Amino acid sequence: HVQLVESGGGLVQPGGSLRLSCAASGNDFSIGAMGWYRQAPGKWRELVATFISDSTNYADSVKGRFTLSRDNAKNTVYLQMNSLKLDDTADYYCNAILYIMTTPRTFWGQGTQVTVSS
Repeated sequence: HVQLVESGGGLVQPGGSLRLSCAASGNDFSIGAMGWYRQAPGKWRELVATFISDSTNYADSVKGRFTLSRDNAKNTVYLQMNSLKLDDTADYYCNAILYIMTTPRTFWGQGTQVTVSS
């Protein structure tokens, strides 16, 4: 049974930092893409940052502030969020495209809340 397990999130003041983690657990899979999306109240879910093969894509709104990294041995990605702004407040969802027996499948984490507030 393959699943994504998220950790991190919480309440932080503007200008502060948080780190989110997402681990893909289970057996017999390979990672095609993995990263984070977010959804603020009343808004569509949007891409934050994601690895696709050897490239990393960031939303323009987070470039220079957020850094996506990965530990391939642990099937884990980390989102380091610095210089957080009020507009970063949202539910953050880990997303992955995993190949299971050569079939690509999309997985979502349960979501973790990030609140930026003074």
